[in-house]
Amino acid sequence: MSSSATTPEPATRFTFTQRVALALITAAGSLLVRLIGPTLRYTVSIEEGGPPTDWLCPVVYVFWHRCVIPALYRYRDKSIAVMTSGSFDGEYIARIIEKFGYRAVRGSSTRGGTRALLGMHTEIEAGRSVAFTIDGPLGPRYVAKPGPVLLARNTRVRILAFHCAVERAWVLNSWDRFMIPKPFSRVMVRFSRTVNVPPEADGAALDACHQEMQSALDRVRARAETAFGQNSAG
Repeated sequence: MSSSATTPEPATRFTFTQRVALALITAAGSLLVRLIGPTLRYTVSIEEGGPPTDWLCPVVYVFWHRCVIPALYRYRDKSIAVMTSGSFDGEYIARIIEKFGYRAVRGSSTRGGTRALLGMHTEIEAGRSVAFTIDGPLGPRYVAKPGPVLLARNTRVRILAFHCAVERAWVLNSWDRFMIPKPFSRVMVRFSRTVNVPPEADGAALDACHQEMQSALDRVRARAETAFGQNSAG
């Protein structure tokens, strides 16, 4: 497994109780994914004009926070760098995803964002793709943050939105309506066309690219959830 993308801050930033909790949550979360993941049945579809399924160029993936578990298992062991919050919640997510071959870059839109974007830039320069849970870490749900647009402009790589709809799942009563797939469920993964951000984009042009990314996320969610007769309105 690849090493993490950045050196974590000293463990002393968490209390002893938090460190114990991190160890327990990481172990339980990893076990949950390893037990449920192999039972899931994935189908992948791509919008007309989208990239082929074997497209290996570095790309900026964006997806909604509630899809973390099905996306985590499906795209494991590909050394994809993922931005995770430096908070307690972000720390256990980082530790879990690293066990599945991802590279955690600490930071978020609310804390350490500049450092994290620089870390993601470094990952792309090394030839690796990166991913954002685009409405994290605290929402609002289904509202995309602007960071990936800036990163795509500065690195000259494209943005690719996707959504994982789960046929049957436990849905948590959290801000993101986080999904834990039930064993043996079907999962529909829908990819968008790529979003190109011109290197000279600024002001209104950046806003237009951000809106194009938001629209791509909305389209793939609606299309994926339609496969299981789900209502994508909220």
